[in-house]
Amino acid sequence: MVKYVNFRNPKSAEMQTLIDNLEPVPGVCIFIDLINSTADKYKDNKNTWIKKVNNTFNFISVLNQFPNYVVKGIGDEMMLYLPDSELVKNNAFSNYLSLLGEIYATVDTLINHPLKELFYECKVGIHYCTDVYNISFFEGANDYYGKDIDSSARLMSKARGDRIVMCEAFCNKVMQDIKNSGQETEKSIMANISKTYIEDFKGVPKPFEYRVLEIE
Repeated sequence: MVKYVNFRNPKSAEMQTLIDNLEPVPGVCIFIDLINSTADKYKDNKNTWIKKVNNTFNFISVLNQFPNYVVKGIGDEMMLYLPDSELVKNNAFSNYLSLLGEIYATVDTLINHPLKELFYECKVGIHYCTDVYNISFFEGANDYYGKDIDSSARLMSKARGDRIVMCEAFCNKVMQDIKNSGQETEKSIMANISKTYIEDFKGVPKPFEYRVLEIE
């Protein structure tokens, strides 16, 4: 359950107690950014971009399956945080492999959809997080903060419309699901996964490992 952080006294003992008792919430952070939506706002004075944003967000099934975990919206970019405890209970996507499969299918369909005027393509970044806390600084809002949320945002700098970017830790989770299911990696969704890249992201003190999955 989200913890509301709002203490007028900057040296509040109650605030320190709350912080000391916070437990991390491991899970998957997903950033989804619509492509070319900003340019459309300047091209058309009839605001048809509103329809395309609506259609696209409604088309992305992951957002519809976990509506209570869409926690940030900045412009046309959304952040979804799925705690492990919620993912395993979901009937549609109960593990990391099925979650990635659905995201892949959605991105692929948007790229190849015959009615381009109805939808935007999107960029996706996926990060498996362990250093995240279910806190909010605004009453009544559900949110997540932590070092891994910042890393997730940095990962989006490597995203493109024809690829899914994921951290090494999430990739390992998917590989384990493939192994558990008895599939062969070469015949799975991960057949076209890249090698591991290492990047120094701004503000992140350690090199960050990630991979890209090309959409074909």
